[in-house]
Amino acid sequence: MSGLFSTYLKLVVTAVIWGGTWVAARYAVQEVAPLGIAVWRFFFAAGSLLLLVVWRYGRLPGLSRREWLLVIGLGASGIFIYNLFFLYGMQHITAGRGALVVATTPVITLLAAAWLLKEGMTPLKALGSVVAFAGCLTVIGRGDPFALLHGRVGVGDLMIIGCAFMWSAYTLIGRLGTQSLAARKLGALVMTAYASCAGFAMLLATALLVDPAGLVPQYSPLAWTAILFLGLLGTTLGFTWFAAAVQKIGAQRASIFINLVPLAAVLQGAFLLHERLDASVLAGGALVIAGVLLIQRPTKQMKEIAA
Repeated sequence: MSGLFSTYLKLVVTAVIWGGTWVAARYAVQEVAPLGIAVWRFFFAAGSLLLLVVWRYGRLPGLSRREWLLVIGLGASGIFIYNLFFLYGMQHITAGRGALVVATTPVITLLAAAWLLKEGMTPLKALGSVVAFAGCLTVIGRGDPFALLHGRVGVGDLMIIGCAFMWSAYTLIGRLGTQSLAARKLGALVMTAYASCAGFAMLLATALLVDPAGLVPQYSPLAWTAILFLGLLGTTLGFTWFAAAVQKIGAQRASIFINLVPLAAVLQGAFLLHERLDASVLAGGALVIAGVLLIQRPTKQMKEIAA
């Protein structure tokens, strides 16, 4: 029981940390260029993840050519492009709003998997998808779910929607890679560490071409605190605790705790950044979370297998 309590406690703390990444990013972009934040974030995250790999395996495992392609795909989608959307988007949107919009990621992943991987779609999951997207449209339209159709959506909202699509791509690439490399399974820690290194290399190359001056680390102590929070807590610690929980209690139960992230972001944004969200945004956020919970409910077949 104590082991399970510790696992659930770490999942709650992880959700709070991931909610805090929205606040940290929102604060950091007020002072530091987005590319500078991203580069330094993954300098610390990739370095610490590589140290964890060496600590666990005693070495850095080698990769085949196909595995390197997988790593590059993961790094490009979930690290490089995602963080460009994330940090540039946070220049235009509050932490709470951003977290509520990106909470639609599981729905986008579900629909993409049903389309591309021919995974089953149940009526309950279809209903959950409709509810979640109605909530998302309400959030980005500030109460008007049809604002997107009329072009009345801000650039920040669109970039955060891009985050959701990129994380879904990252998830699907990882799933396809796991299936195609079944003969030689590498741990999630190894693939995440290498993907972080690949994404870091892409971010660094882009920053050197676009804004090398933004990499000069003449930031305030609070900005460095935000960057270290994003890299070491939001990426390294959050990932390792969540991955350990998945091994302990399974992906289905562990994923439920991700729904605490937007709530944590809203509360921390209100407390630390004095953000205010109107009733329409909160109502839309509630619909998003309700829809995601519906699609995460285990099917009857899964319940029978579990029993």
